[in-house]
Amino acid sequence: MARHLFVNLPVKDLSRTVEFFTALGFTFNPDFTDENATCMIVNDNAYVMLLVESYFKTFTSKSVAATAGAAEVIMSFSLDSREAVDETVRTAMTSGGVPSEEAQDYGFMYTHSFQDPDGHLWEVFWMDPAGPPKDAAL
Repeated sequence: MARHLFVNLPVKDLSRTVEFFTALGFTFNPDFTDENATCMIVNDNAYVMLLVESYFKTFTSKSVAATAGAAEVIMSFSLDSREAVDETVRTAMTSGGVPSEEAQDYGFMYTHSFQDPDGHLWEVFWMDPAGPPKDAAL
């Protein structure tokens, strides 16, 4: 049986967050969606549970990270081309995201990043299917 990955992220405004990620082409599982949470589908084995902050707090005794000044994680997902990476970042910027890091071109891999409306860090990348050259520094 394949393992499934679920990432849980706290959000302040669920509707705004769903709107943002819908603009980036993501879909949501209605069976796991209510006023407290939604299940964003990344692929058949990976999902991001977007949880209203007060609901997120019911799953942990730790405080929620203040993303304005700290990074708790960087979520990354791949795309089919460099152009798709740039287009996704442009869409993120026009949909309420903010810049994170400048684009990086490693030849065999191209990355760019943004912050979602809640300050979570996202990196999008394209990688040559042949992989890195044998002498590439990662």
